[in-house]
Amino acid sequence: MPSGPRRSSAARSCERSPSGPGSAPGRVRIIGGRWKRTPLDVPTVSGLRPTPDRVRETLFNWLGQSLDGWRCLDLFAGTGALGLEAASRGACRVVMVERDRAACRSIADAMARLSAGGGVELIEGDAQRVLEALRRRSEPPFDLIFLDPPFSEDWIERLWPELEAAVSRAGLVYIEAGRPIGHPPAGWRLERSGCAGLVHYHLLGRMEPTEELHHGESRLPGNL
Repeated sequence: MPSGPRRSSAARSCERSPSGPGSAPGRVRIIGGRWKRTPLDVPTVSGLRPTPDRVRETLFNWLGQSLDGWRCLDLFAGTGALGLEAASRGACRVVMVERDRAACRSIADAMARLSAGGGVELIEGDAQRVLEALRRRSEPPFDLIFLDPPFSEDWIERLWPELEAAVSRAGLVYIEAGRPIGHPPAGWRLERSGCAGLVHYHLLGRMEPTEELHHGESRLPGNL
Protein backbone atom coordinates (compact mmCIF):
# COMPACT_ATOMS: atom_id res chain seq x y z
CA MET A 1 0.00 0.00 0.00
CA PRO A 2 1.43 3.40 -0.91
CA SER A 3 2.73 5.64 1.83
CA GLY A 4 2.04 8.73 -0.31
CA PRO A 5 4.35 11.49 -1.44
CA ARG A 6 6.38 13.49 1.02
CA ARG A 7 4.57 16.69 1.92
CA SER A 8 6.03 19.94 0.72
CA SER A 9 4.86 23.24 -0.66
CA ALA A 10 2.83 22.78 -3.84
CA ALA A 11 4.53 23.97 -7.01
CA ARG A 12 2.59 26.88 -8.47
CA SER A 13 4.68 28.15 -11.39
CA CYS A 14 3.53 27.19 -14.89
CA GLU A 15 5.92 25.70 -17.42
CA ARG A 16 5.73 27.45 -20.76
CA SER A 17 5.27 24.41 -22.96
CA PRO A 18 3.19 21.31 -22.18
CA SER A 19 5.27 19.13 -24.47
CA GLY A 20 7.95 16.95 -23.01
CA PRO A 21 11.44 16.35 -24.30
CA GLY A 22 11.56 13.53 -26.81
CA SER A 23 7.91 13.85 -27.80
CA ALA A 24 6.82 14.23 -31.41
CA PRO A 25 3.46 15.41 -32.78
CA GLY A 26 1.02 12.56 -32.50
CA ARG A 27 3.21 10.63 -30.11
CA VAL A 28 4.06 10.44 -26.40
CA ARG A 29 6.43 8.06 -24.64
CA ILE A 30 6.65 6.01 -21.49
CA ILE A 31 9.08 7.78 -19.16
CA GLY A 32 10.36 5.04 -16.84
CA GLY A 33 10.23 1.41 -15.75
CA ARG A 34 10.52 -1.74 -17.85
CA TRP A 35 8.98 -0.08 -20.93
CA LYS A 36 11.01 3.11 -20.67
CA ARG A 37 11.23 5.17 -23.90
CA THR A 38 8.46 3.16 -25.59
CA PRO A 39 6.50 5.50 -27.89
CA LEU A 40 2.70 5.57 -27.77
CA ASP A 41 0.62 6.81 -30.67
CA VAL A 42 -1.87 9.63 -30.15
CA PRO A 43 -4.95 8.74 -32.22
CA THR A 44 -6.90 11.41 -34.05
CA VAL A 45 -9.77 11.79 -31.60
CA SER A 46 -11.66 15.03 -31.02
CA GLY A 47 -10.78 16.54 -27.64
CA LEU A 48 -8.02 14.03 -26.86
CA ARG A 49 -5.40 15.78 -24.74
CA PRO A 50 -2.55 13.44 -23.73
CA THR A 51 -0.77 14.13 -20.45
CA PRO A 52 2.57 15.62 -21.60
CA ASP A 53 5.74 13.61 -21.01
CA ARG A 54 7.22 16.16 -18.62
CA VAL A 55 4.01 16.31 -16.55
CA ARG A 56 4.04 12.54 -16.17
CA GLU A 57 7.71 12.71 -15.25
CA THR A 58 6.88 15.21 -12.51
CA LEU A 59 3.95 13.10 -11.27
CA PHE A 60 6.02 9.94 -10.95
CA ASN A 61 8.79 11.88 -9.23
CA TRP A 62 6.13 12.85 -6.66
CA LEU A 63 5.00 9.24 -6.34
CA GLY A 64 8.51 7.91 -5.82
CA GLN A 65 9.24 6.19 -9.19
CA SER A 66 8.36 2.59 -8.23
CA LEU A 67 4.72 1.54 -7.97
CA ASP A 68 5.43 -2.08 -7.06
CA GLY A 69 2.25 -3.74 -5.82
CA TRP A 70 -0.01 -0.73 -6.44
CA ARG A 71 -3.53 -1.00 -7.83
CA CYS A 72 -4.30 1.81 -10.32
CA LEU A 73 -7.38 3.01 -12.18
CA ASP A 74 -7.28 5.40 -15.15
CA LEU A 75 -10.84 6.58 -15.85
CA PHE A 76 -10.08 8.63 -19.01
CA ALA A 77 -7.24 6.65 -20.53
CA GLY A 78 -6.91 8.48 -23.88
CA THR A 79 -3.55 7.23 -25.18
CA GLY A 80 -3.09 4.89 -22.21
CA ALA A 81 0.03 6.81 -21.20
CA LEU A 82 -0.79 7.14 -17.49
CA GLY A 83 -2.01 3.58 -17.01
CA LEU A 84 0.81 2.01 -19.01
CA GLU A 85 3.35 4.20 -17.20
CA ALA A 86 2.02 2.83 -13.90
CA ALA A 87 2.24 -0.75 -15.19
CA SER A 88 5.76 -0.10 -16.49
CA ARG A 89 6.76 0.98 -12.98
CA GLY A 90 5.51 -2.17 -11.28
CA ALA A 91 1.79 -1.67 -10.57
CA CYS A 92 0.26 -5.12 -10.09
CA ARG A 93 -3.21 -4.11 -11.31
CA VAL A 94 -4.07 -1.38 -13.83
CA VAL A 95 -7.59 -0.78 -15.14
CA MET A 96 -7.87 1.68 -18.03
CA VAL A 97 -11.25 3.08 -19.07
CA GLU A 98 -11.90 4.85 -22.37
CA ARG A 99 -15.19 5.58 -24.14
CA ASP A 100 -13.82 6.37 -27.61
CA ARG A 101 -13.52 3.30 -29.81
CA ALA A 102 -10.57 4.57 -31.87
CA ALA A 103 -8.63 5.45 -28.70
CA CYS A 104 -9.42 2.01 -27.27
CA ARG A 105 -8.04 0.34 -30.41
CA SER A 106 -4.85 2.37 -30.10
CA ILE A 107 -4.43 1.40 -26.43
CA ALA A 108 -5.15 -2.26 -27.23
CA ASP A 109 -2.46 -2.17 -29.95
CA ALA A 110 0.04 -0.70 -27.47
CA MET A 111 -0.84 -3.36 -24.89
CA ALA A 112 -0.27 -6.08 -27.48
CA ARG A 113 3.11 -4.63 -28.50
CA LEU A 114 4.16 -4.49 -24.84
CA SER A 115 2.67 -7.90 -23.97
CA ALA A 116 0.89 -6.02 -21.19
CA GLY A 117 -1.46 -8.80 -20.20
CA GLY A 118 -2.12 -10.18 -16.76
CA GLY A 119 -2.86 -7.32 -14.42
CA VAL A 120 -3.59 -4.72 -17.13
CA GLU A 121 -7.23 -4.43 -18.23
CA LEU A 122 -8.80 -2.12 -20.81
CA ILE A 123 -12.53 -1.37 -20.58
CA GLU A 124 -14.40 0.49 -23.32
CA GLY A 125 -17.19 2.50 -21.74
CA ASP A 126 -18.44 5.49 -19.79
CA ALA A 127 -16.36 6.33 -16.70
CA GLN A 128 -19.34 6.60 -14.35
CA ARG A 129 -20.91 3.36 -15.48
CA VAL A 130 -17.60 1.54 -15.25
CA LEU A 131 -17.08 2.80 -11.69
CA GLU A 132 -20.51 1.44 -10.76
CA ALA A 133 -19.72 -1.88 -12.47
CA LEU A 134 -16.42 -2.19 -10.62
CA ARG A 135 -18.26 -1.70 -7.34
CA ARG A 136 -20.86 -4.33 -8.26
CA ARG A 137 -18.18 -6.88 -9.05
CA SER A 138 -16.49 -6.11 -5.70
CA GLU A 139 -13.26 -4.81 -7.20
CA PRO A 140 -10.86 -4.09 -4.30
CA PRO A 141 -10.04 -0.40 -3.64
CA PHE A 142 -7.38 1.27 -5.76
CA ASP A 143 -4.19 2.85 -4.43
CA LEU A 144 -4.08 5.47 -7.19
CA ILE A 145 -6.80 6.85 -9.46
CA PHE A 146 -5.98 9.01 -12.49
CA LEU A 147 -8.69 11.52 -13.35
CA ASP A 148 -7.97 13.43 -16.56
CA PRO A 149 -11.42 14.17 -18.03
CA PRO A 150 -12.44 16.62 -20.76
CA PHE A 151 -12.17 20.07 -19.20
CA SER A 152 -15.46 21.28 -20.68
CA GLU A 153 -17.56 18.64 -18.88
CA ASP A 154 -18.35 18.43 -15.14
CA TRP A 155 -16.89 14.97 -14.71
CA ILE A 156 -15.10 15.59 -11.43
CA GLU A 157 -18.25 16.65 -9.57
CA ARG A 158 -20.30 13.83 -11.09
CA LEU A 159 -17.76 11.11 -10.40
CA TRP A 160 -16.45 12.11 -6.99
CA PRO A 161 -18.95 10.26 -4.70
CA GLU A 162 -18.46 6.96 -6.54
CA LEU A 163 -14.76 7.59 -7.11
CA GLU A 164 -14.04 8.35 -3.45
CA ALA A 165 -15.45 4.96 -2.47
CA ALA A 166 -13.09 3.28 -4.96
CA VAL A 167 -9.90 4.69 -3.36
CA SER A 168 -8.12 2.83 -0.57
CA ARG A 169 -7.71 4.53 2.80
CA ALA A 170 -4.09 5.43 2.04
CA GLY A 171 -4.80 5.98 -1.65
CA LEU A 172 -4.19 8.98 -3.88
CA VAL A 173 -6.12 10.75 -6.65
CA TYR A 174 -4.37 12.52 -9.53
CA ILE A 175 -6.47 15.19 -11.25
CA GLU A 176 -5.87 17.28 -14.36
CA ALA A 177 -8.07 20.34 -14.85
CA GLY A 178 -8.30 23.56 -16.81
CA ARG A 179 -7.85 25.62 -13.62
CA PRO A 180 -6.28 25.12 -10.18
CA ILE A 181 -8.16 23.26 -7.48
CA GLY A 182 -8.57 25.82 -4.73
CA HIS A 183 -10.42 23.64 -2.23
CA PRO A 184 -10.14 19.83 -2.28
CA PRO A 185 -13.23 17.83 -1.28
CA ALA A 186 -13.93 17.38 2.44
CA GLY A 187 -11.57 14.86 3.99
CA TRP A 188 -8.87 15.35 1.35
CA ARG A 189 -5.75 17.49 1.15
CA LEU A 190 -3.74 18.80 -1.77
CA GLU A 191 -0.37 17.01 -1.64
CA ARG A 192 1.27 18.56 -4.71
CA SER A 193 0.28 20.68 -7.70
CA GLY A 194 1.75 22.29 -10.79
CA CYS A 195 0.83 23.47 -14.26
CA ALA A 196 2.10 23.21 -17.81
CA GLY A 197 0.56 25.57 -20.32
CA LEU A 198 -3.20 25.41 -19.79
CA VAL A 199 -3.06 22.12 -17.85
CA HIS A 200 -3.22 22.27 -14.04
CA TYR A 201 -2.34 19.00 -12.34
CA HIS A 202 -2.90 17.98 -8.73
CA LEU A 203 -2.24 15.06 -6.40
CA LEU A 204 -4.76 14.58 -3.57
CA GLY A 205 -4.47 12.38 -0.49
CA ARG A 206 -6.86 11.66 2.34
CA MET A 207 -6.60 13.60 5.57
CA GLU A 208 -5.81 11.83 8.79
CA PRO A 209 -8.73 11.77 11.28
CA THR A 210 -6.99 14.38 13.46
CA GLU A 211 -6.62 16.70 10.45
CA GLU A 212 -10.30 16.36 9.57
CA LEU A 213 -11.30 17.65 13.00
CA HIS A 214 -9.68 20.99 12.16
CA HIS A 215 -10.71 21.13 8.53
CA GLY A 216 -13.31 23.69 7.51
CA GLU A 217 -16.02 23.26 4.94
CA SER A 218 -14.62 22.21 1.56
CA ARG A 219 -15.98 22.26 -1.95
CA LEU A 220 -15.68 19.82 -4.85
CA PRO A 221 -12.78 20.57 -7.21
CA GLY A 222 -14.95 22.17 -9.89
CA ASN A 223 -16.63 24.62 -7.50
CA LEU A 224 -13.85 27.17 -7.28
